[in-house]
Amino acid sequence: MTTQTSAPSGTLSHARPDEGAVYRKLLWRLMPLLMALYVVAFIDRSNVGFAKLSFLRDLDLSDAVFGLGAGIFYAGYMLFEIPSNLMLAKIGARKTFVRIMVLWAICSAGLAAMTGQNSYYLWRFLLGASEAGLFPGILLYLTYWVPSTRRARFTALFMASIPIAGAIGAPLSGLIMHTLDGAYGLRNWRWLFLIEGVPPLLLVFVVLRWLHDSPAKVSWLTADEVAIIERDLRADREAQTPDAHKSFGAALRSPRFYLLTGMGVALLAGTANVFFWLPTIINKTGVNDLWTVGALSALPFVIGFICQYWVARRSDARNERRWHAAISGLVAAIGWATLPLVATSPALSVAALTLTAAGTFAAMGPFWSMPALYLSKQAAAGGIALISTLAGLGSLVSPAIVGWLNQTTHTLAAGQYYLAALMLMGAVTVIAVGPHDKVRRNNAG
Repeated sequence: MTTQTSAPSGTLSHARPDEGAVYRKLLWRLMPLLMALYVVAFIDRSNVGFAKLSFLRDLDLSDAVFGLGAGIFYAGYMLFEIPSNLMLAKIGARKTFVRIMVLWAICSAGLAAMTGQNSYYLWRFLLGASEAGLFPGILLYLTYWVPSTRRARFTALFMASIPIAGAIGAPLSGLIMHTLDGAYGLRNWRWLFLIEGVPPLLLVFVVLRWLHDSPAKVSWLTADEVAIIERDLRADREAQTPDAHKSFGAALRSPRFYLLTGMGVALLAGTANVFFWLPTIINKTGVNDLWTVGALSALPFVIGFICQYWVARRSDARNERRWHAAISGLVAAIGWATLPLVATSPALSVAALTLTAAGTFAAMGPFWSMPALYLSKQAAAGGIALISTLAGLGSLVSPAIVGWLNQTTHTLAAGQYYLAALMLMGAVTVIAVGPHDKVRRNNAG
């Protein structure tokens, strides 16, 4: 145990610790586990893109059915996000995350038992419903530890879990499907769902051992460190405005809210479709070995992670968000639009997919920093939540639209042009918001 009793909670001794060091300590203690949870969750929600290479044929399903089932995940997700977060506030993060992980492990593995269209839809919906509280729950959990003035770095690291999930999950899924087809009489896609449903169960024990509900309950913080954190969090609470309940209405009255929502829809839909269709795009170029498909699929995510970090750093250094987000979105649009032109070349298709992933992930950091700049203080809180929720609708319907286009036209090109248009729309709406210096002057009064 540390000397946590050296001073009363909430008060500082004379030799107080460096504040920056306190939050660096939190970063290294909290983020590895939180990122691991989201990496595993994202692998389990998106591995259906790899399983598709086998189960559509085995179950006699179409691309349209696949796209609808892929998107149904987000219907369950959106329905249960708020109830899960309300439960977290009552019973704590540790119990909430354990419940989420056990249920999503069961539902992920349950996909191995699907026998047709209806069971596919059902398990995807249940997987979304069970995992629903993780993303908003982690964001809420961070507010119990980190004040808003220091939370950007934590949030950026958390968002980096998405390309990391692709870089890890793609070769892992390819390896499982390549090596285990027919083992003990099971098809490779059934093994994929069963095996990738195990990690959340293993992480349950890590969460029970290492995750705590608040700073006051841990042994690795001294009393002075706890006092610094509690003082900063108290300042956050005191800074909240009494008319915060008006935030949703204020957001809805702001034209900038709708422009920002355009990019939010494009980004979330683009991210989902990169994961769902990337293995199919590579497979359609003539690459039939599933291990090779997995290895090639990792490259866009690795480059995407690097670009995400570089663009975020550059955006911070120049204190500029709009053009960083817009240009990144335009790069993603070019990548999607290029794919039909290089559909027969594995190398060029991977290059176009890399361009798509790099632009999509690079836009995330600058874009999600924008709502607080462009909306008034009262509108920002509700506006960010509304943008996230409405953007989720893009993830719900876009896979179904792409699947229907692929099925109707018997080619991947129409769906890729649709996603290119969506990312172009996002880039245009971000530019149309206008420079935030002007917005600040207009909101000064």
